[in-house]
Amino acid sequence: MNFNDKYSQIKIVVDKELSIVENKMVVSVREPLNSQLIKFLSSPSKRIRSVLPLLFIKACNQTPSDTQLEVLSAVELVHNASLIHDDIIDESEFRRGEKTISAKFGTKLGVITGDYLLSQAMEKIVKIGSLEIFSHFTSTLKYMCIGEINQNFDKFKIGTIEEYIEKSKNKTARLFETAFACCEVLNENPQKYCNAAEFGLNTGIAFQIRDDLLNVIRFGASNDIKQGIYNSAVIYSGSVENYSFGIEKTRDLLNNYIENAKSQAAKLPDNDYKYKIFEFLELLKND
Repeated sequence: MNFNDKYSQIKIVVDKELSIVENKMVVSVREPLNSQLIKFLSSPSKRIRSVLPLLFIKACNQTPSDTQLEVLSAVELVHNASLIHDDIIDESEFRRGEKTISAKFGTKLGVITGDYLLSQAMEKIVKIGSLEIFSHFTSTLKYMCIGEINQNFDKFKIGTIEEYIEKSKNKTARLFETAFACCEVLNENPQKYCNAAEFGLNTGIAFQIRDDLLNVIRFGASNDIKQGIYNSAVIYSGSVENYSFGIEKTRDLLNNYIENAKSQAAKLPDNDYKYKIFEFLELLKND
């Protein structure tokens, strides 16, 4: 089985809660944009930023609360807003097999649509009434922007691994971290088995490293490299043309962050949800 098939078997154990998260991703703007936006938000997606926190909550022998599900819907809205903005930055015409919002309606409306989803997410967070959760989200949004800004100014420069990891944190992992941290803030059971936020951060970094690694392995001089966005394989090899040496070192880097995540997940109670988390981490390593 490939990654998607194996992941589907993991995801199915939280399908009930995930459907509630998706139903909370409500949008209401003028047609014909509204229909396209609903289609975009409901199109097939891994929903990893929700699936893993849901598994984590249930691994702690708890039932996800409605407020936790509300937080995860806000996380998904932020993620999807970033995808719309990424498509504009990358001048992409298609995503998930469909024309991008910006390709269909133009760049200006694409920017506003992404901003609209961000406003919907923040409205949800404000209504929850937790300053700590609000702070997590605003900080994450700031760092996501910083990640994009730094990436733009660092194009066609082979930087350091530390800079690459920092970019991966900002662009990807901090939203994972926020999903876990906020769900933990709303935890009705004060017992804390492990550092959920640290698990989220390490898993998010691993997820980004894996994504970059697969792009290099599958597509060679991938679109990112052509655009001057250099990942760890290029950094380790010190070459844009010959980066094969950097692939194995990138695998080691990936495995290091997976092991860091495992060290936190290992502290969870032994149950099926914990085992599903470990299955997911193994998927990141082996697929």
